[in-house]
Amino acid sequence: MSGQRPLPLSRPLAQPRWRERLGQYWKLTRGDRPIGWLLLLWPTWWGLWIAAGGVPPLWTLFVFSAGVWLTRSAGCVINDYADRWLDPQVERTRGRPLATGAVRGREALAVFAVLMLAAFALVLTQNRLTVWMSFVGVFLAASYPYLKRYTHLPQVYLGMSFGWGIPMAFAAVQGTVPPVAWVLYAANILWSTAYDTWYAMVDRDDDLRAGAKSTAILFGELDLAIQGVLYALVFLALALVGWRSGLGAYYWGGLAVAAGLVAYEFVMVRHRDRDACFRAFLHNHWVGMAVFAGIALDYLFQPGA
Repeated sequence: MSGQRPLPLSRPLAQPRWRERLGQYWKLTRGDRPIGWLLLLWPTWWGLWIAAGGVPPLWTLFVFSAGVWLTRSAGCVINDYADRWLDPQVERTRGRPLATGAVRGREALAVFAVLMLAAFALVLTQNRLTVWMSFVGVFLAASYPYLKRYTHLPQVYLGMSFGWGIPMAFAAVQGTVPPVAWVLYAANILWSTAYDTWYAMVDRDDDLRAGAKSTAILFGELDLAIQGVLYALVFLALALVGWRSGLGAYYWGGLAVAAGLVAYEFVMVRHRDRDACFRAFLHNHWVGMAVFAGIALDYLFQPGA
């Protein structure tokens, strides 16, 4: 009827404050971006499987897998806290909760503390050596974000922090950390440096303007050549691990697949396009998976297993 008044448009219901806060914390911990968790998980599983000679004890597997998620999340929080001066100046990071002011610095430190305490509670179920080594892991995770102010090598330190689960895995399973564990740890440091350099190449122009430092800036026009050297050293170290651990055909097949995936990354980034560099960074998830698949299959099917 022409005399009827139109019904008012319904407004969307406001999100409860507690749910909005949890959403911001989830974003702060990169819960919506699992790539970082996976890049930590694969090398940790490399160490667990080699240390155990196959599937590790299930509780130890749970502790380290959950610990990887907790420490990675905590690392993201403390990284954003340290970078709250830098992130608003970088196109890729200016929408992060600390950069926008959606989360305060005090809140971020509280989230970091809760995550690290939860991870430490899990570690307390392991042996004494593993517990003591966890303190080194806390120091590495908490201090990494500040390196980009003072050195061009924060990516190397990231590898040291990301890979600390490897010697801890050997400590948990074997009660000691043999030389092969340190070789595997070195392989991960090289790998992390390489894939995080792809990541740094995305932000290179912004970092230069903001005064931050990275391997991408340090390498300059030689970035692709030095990346080639880094990845070659990764596979050399992994080959040494395979030889010392007595791994067979499945492992070498996994390394071959991983090498092919890395070669594709160089094709991908040949023009140094930002989006291509970011895709190359993400692509390393498959590299880590290929190496793990080779390890797991070799222990599953090798004679006498």
